[in-house]
Amino acid sequence: MEFNTVSTQLLFAALVAGSLYALVALGLNLVYGTLRLLNIAHGDLVMIGAYVAFWMLSLLGMPPVLSLFAAAALCGGFGWLIYVGIFRKLLSTPALARRLEANSLILFYGVSVILQNGVSLAFTSTARGYQYLNEVHRFAGVAASGNRLMLLGVALVLCLGMLLFLRFHLFGWSLRAVIERRDAAAVVGVDVDRVQMATICTGFAIAGVAGVLVSMTEQITPFMGFPFTIAALVVIVLGGLGNIFAGIVAGFALGFIETFGIAATSATYRSILIYGLFVAVLLLRPQGLFGKAIQAR
Repeated sequence: MEFNTVSTQLLFAALVAGSLYALVALGLNLVYGTLRLLNIAHGDLVMIGAYVAFWMLSLLGMPPVLSLFAAAALCGGFGWLIYVGIFRKLLSTPALARRLEANSLILFYGVSVILQNGVSLAFTSTARGYQYLNEVHRFAGVAASGNRLMLLGVALVLCLGMLLFLRFHLFGWSLRAVIERRDAAAVVGVDVDRVQMATICTGFAIAGVAGVLVSMTEQITPFMGFPFTIAALVVIVLGGLGNIFAGIVAGFALGFIETFGIAATSATYRSILIYGLFVAVLLLRPQGLFGKAIQAR
């Protein structure tokens, strides 16, 4: 009986971790799939969302459930700003677009450093946190806090909503077309510029929402984003770059591997599990466990 209870508790913990990884990676995968830009500052957008939730609760008394919308708007607006100000002109010229793709890691590294140090200067590097929905609910032998249930629910709704949007909405079809064959999509009349702008705004907004959810369950710092960037990279490598559905599945797979791996060993092996899985997939199946290679444009 005790073994079953522990297994069920671990299963719930794996679902929560997997849903968070799937959500964080979803935004990164959308941006990479449509713009072919590797945003290693993605985790720092999660950090921005977490600080939005903290300060809106601390200064305005606004609960995090409402901060979800504010964080999404702020991070989405930032995505629109850098797309219009930097990326639109560069991506419209094939030669400049190829150069931008090759140097996107360096560019976003600069963005990451600016965001981390800007927040650190503004709010210090002291870890901060708050309590929200901490009450514990018990069902079927599982103890689950309200904030983790909310994290799981919001992440599942957003991931499922994105899959349904891509499957049934006309604009979702356009987005899938740009991911699969950008040039061919433009030939058949897809407004590639509009799709790219909407996608970067959506990807950044999703990261902000993920940050709010993270802030409800753990302390936040200006430098908390890097582990989420790494986790998201592992997820999209597992699923195949640009493969949205497989990326979501891979997010849950990573959550299960991490949770049960730590339970079988210890928390000190977390980094070894994640980085080891990342390297193994890159070496043995670089197109991802669940997908096929994306054609270069």
